Amino acid sequence: MKAFIAIAMLAALTTACSPASEPVNVQELNKQFISAWNTKEADKIVGFLADDVQFVQGNSHLQGKSEVATKWVRATLPSLDDLKTFTVSSSTDQQTAYEAGTFSVDVLPANPDEPHGTGEGNYLLLWKKGADNTWKLSYAQLEDLPVRVK
Repeated sequence: MKAFIAIAMLAALTTACSPASEPVNVQELNKQFISAWNTKEADKIVGFLADDVQFVQGNSHLQGKSEVATKWVRATLPSLDDLKTFTVSSSTDQQTAYEAGTFSVDVLPANPDEPHGTGEGNYLLLWKKGADNTWKLSYAQLEDLPVRVK
């Protein structure tokens, strides 16, 4: 019995003294994601996506890495430039991190003779820590205003 108590006390002491892992820097995650978007690195962007990622925009709800990669990332990447985010709220813990705020983006015309546009709206990006300790984008929501002609 004394051995059991000693082992239990040692385990409690070791656990209490071990440093807690630091929460992730969500601003840095988003900076890397936005940078990949602005340099049009589709494969890198897709690499940030969780297998069960969800994307919501208006009436559109995409689910899973393949669908989100195809219908959001690869479909819209060529038509956008200079994505900027402006954080309003963010938080992190050991397993999740989010950032929400507003965004602006240059919208490229489908044809060279059409005008450029500016898109603005609200965003929320939710990251989750995986079993392998990597952080993946789990949920993205964009609510945008109508595109304005520049």
